[in-house]
Order: sequence, then structure tokens, then C-alpha cells
Amino acid sequence: MKQAFVYKLRPTRKQEQALEDTLETCRHLYNACLGERKQAWAQRQERLSFAKQCATLPERKQTSPHLPLVHSQVLQDVLHRVQRSYDHFFRRLKQQKEKPGFPRFKGRGGYDSFTYPQWGNGVGFKEGRLCLSRIGLLRICSDRPLQGDPKTCTIRRRADGWYACIVCAVAPAPLPLTGESIGLDVGLENFATLSTGKQTPNPRLLRRAERRLKTAQRRLSRRKKGSRNRAKARVLLAKAHLKVQRARLDFCHKVAHDLLDRFDTLAVEKLNIKGMLKNHPLAKSIADVGWGTFLSVLKRKAERAVRSVVEVDPRYTSQICSGCGESVPKKLSVRWHACPYCGLEAHRGTNAALNIKRKGGVTAFGETATLVAV
Repeated sequence: MKQAFVYKLRPTRKQEQALEDTLETCRHLYNACLGERKQAWAQRQERLSFAKQCATLPERKQTSPHLPLVHSQVLQDVLHRVQRSYDHFFRRLKQQKEKPGFPRFKGRGGYDSFTYPQWGNGVGFKEGRLCLSRIGLLRICSDRPLQGDPKTCTIRRRADGWYACIVCAVAPAPLPLTGESIGLDVGLENFATLSTGKQTPNPRLLRRAERRLKTAQRRLSRRKKGSRNRAKARVLLAKAHLKVQRARLDFCHKVAHDLLDRFDTLAVEKLNIKGMLKNHPLAKSIADVGWGTFLSVLKRKAERAVRSVVEVDPRYTSQICSGCGESVPKKLSVRWHACPYCGLEAHRGTNAALNIKRKGGVTAFGETATLVAV
């Protein structure tokens, strides 16, 4: 399996300028190749492939003063990105489940990374620093050791600096078996509710940071367009959003780590989050809680730890009684489950988590209902 290790870079001013120049060169190449594809189809009904455009790179280098300053495989990866954008467009067009979204040109600031696709060819470690071809030796903040066999390296520009994302092939690290399984229901009132009845509070990170974000946004809107003060205000706003994003990711990692340490099998809901975001009164809260990020982190960690994550259909999990299986309809505002058939009473999330656990093939009706019966 593959795992990414992200390290912050400490480039000098000269190296930072070289990184910026490389990024701009890649952006211009991306736009040029995308424009050629559009023009070829509009004029000759011809589809340019990656191989055809890649064969033109030597000629482009002879006519451009910037392309020879970038490693050859980095330029090839730019053409791969153009190809992938078309592949994703045709896939969405075929599925007809979402707007196809034709590939677009990248404006300044819209292209923020470049990739060395083969470790050891233009990228590697030398003298304790990250060596990038045509850029130099960069200091790196190695807060944790690199594991496994490095494969690729992506250099990315963020609001607070430059980062190196090194993807490695790592071996699984199985955790000791516990013999325990769990059902997990995610929500807005509580971030997660387990079938044991334990609840994890929703941190509401975006809501807590709203005042700081609004202040940064107002500061940006008052600055004159094109001025240095506006550029500084834009960076401050981006850093504020980045802080919320990282806090959410850190929270998801901690919750997932705790669950995988205690349980061998986890049954979770297979959510249509994009569809749920169309509910405008709850869209902001759904985006803030970060269910998609959590489930993605949980599945990646489970793969490394050799744990089992079972996705189940979430329909009617909160409406069916986990004790007897009868349907007990209730509105979203009703947070307590009271079954008139078997007398079971439990929190709505706990009842849903028990049903999710059952749907995951872990238990039958009523097997664990006594955990929440009152």
C-alpha cells in the first residue's frame, strides 16, 4: 500500500524564486497543451493524446527559454495532468450523475504543485536535505522519519510556505486483534455515536473560527485590488482557512486512531455527502463536520492496520428499532428513540449505530439492545 509523508521546506530566497518559476512554467505548459487540444478538436476534429503531445516536448524546449530550466519528468507529469483532466471529464460525461465540467485553463494561483514522478530521477536526499533537480538542496523539517520505499515527490505551495509530499510504498502494520466490533453513526449533534452508546462531541471547528475568518475577509475586501496590502490580507485569510482545515484533519486522525486501536471491525454508513450538501439549511454544518474526510482517513488507516471497515446503506437506520426491527418513524428534530412495540428507549444516534452494526453483518436484532435499554 502507499502512504504520503508531508514535510515543510525551508528554501532560501533564491530557491523560493526557482520554485515559483518552475510552477509558472508548468502552468503555462498546461494551458498551452490544453489550448492545443481544444484547437485540434475545433478545427480538425482530432483528439491529441498524451503520447503525441509528449513527443513535442524536445521541440518546445528549443523554442522556449523556460522549459529547459525544468526537469524533463516534471514536464511530462504536466502532460499527464492534462490527460487525466480529459479522462475525468469523459468519465463524468458517461456516468451522467454530475456536471461534466470541461477542463479549464489555470489562472495565476490556480496551479499550486508540480511532481517528480520517479524517486531517484531528479529528486532524492543528499547530505540530509531534499535534492531537487534544477533547484538545489533544500532544508526540510523532518518531524518524522520516512518509511517504506519512496516512489514520487510532489512540491506544493501553500499559504504558509512550501511542502514536499513524498509517497512511499509501505508494508501493512497489523494491530493486535481485540475481538471487538462496533457500529458507528455520524451526525451533527455529535460527531460520532457508537453502538455501545459512547458519543464523540462535534468540535464545530468552522463555527468557532467564524469570527476570525470574518475579520480576515473584511480586511481583504477593504484593500485596493492589486496592492501589496491586499496580497498580505489574502495570505492572512488563506492561513486562517488552512488552520481550520488542519484542525479538522487532526481531529479525524485522532478519532480514527482511537477506534482502530479498540475494534477489529467497524460498520459505517455509505453517505452521499454531495447530495446532502444540497440541503441549504444544513449544508454549512455538514461541510464543517467533515464526514468525508473522516471516512477517508478511517479507511486508509484501517488498510494499514489490517482492520475491516464495512460500509452499509444508511437508509432507515434511525427509523427502525434496533431491539425488535419494527419501523418507528420520527422527524430529524426528535433526538430520542422510544419503541412502542418492545419498549426500548435510546438516543437516536445509538439506535442508528446498532442498526448499522447489524447491517454490517456483525449482530442480529436485539443482540446488543440491552446496552442502551433504560
